[in-house]
Amino acid sequence: MEGGIHAWKGLRATGASDAGMAHFEPVKRPEELIALAWMLEEGSCKFYKEMGIREKSPEAVALFQGLWGDEEKHKSSLFGIYQRLSGKDSDPGFPQALVSLESGDDYLEGGIGLKKALEWSRGKGLRDILEFSMSLEVNAIDLYIKMERRVDGKEAKEVFLALSNQERNHLKRLSAALEKS
Repeated sequence: MEGGIHAWKGLRATGASDAGMAHFEPVKRPEELIALAWMLEEGSCKFYKEMGIREKSPEAVALFQGLWGDEEKHKSSLFGIYQRLSGKDSDPGFPQALVSLESGDDYLEGGIGLKKALEWSRGKGLRDILEFSMSLEVNAIDLYIKMERRVDGKEAKEVFLALSNQERNHLKRLSAALEKS
């Protein structure tokens, strides 16, 4: 990273293609990946909802409410694909019956615990929250690309590809808000 973009000479990142998945290693089957993605969307939904409540400026409130709404739509898409894969119209145990996260805490898309993120955010300014949210979205894009590569079935692959693209849209919206702040 030394020298930034001006020092870049076409080098490429190296490492395992599934780095970042270690936290979720027991998750293997497509239904488990979908349940995990749903849980991460739920955690991010709760985070953005709380940020929308805390923020004072109408623009920031609208941004976080929009992100919260998008995460709700993502959860709905994921549950729909789960229903088609599993053949179940409803599943009261979804997603916890498929995936249990170690602490029982909700997790954000970046794999960070919701409680920890909310504690960190107390007293932080909008710029800090926007930068943190951007890091979550970058991690979400990366995670969904990896999930898309791991899952079988054209429809499931398309869902993860769509999610990674939607997270890119979130990143753009957060970046625009950061530039304004």
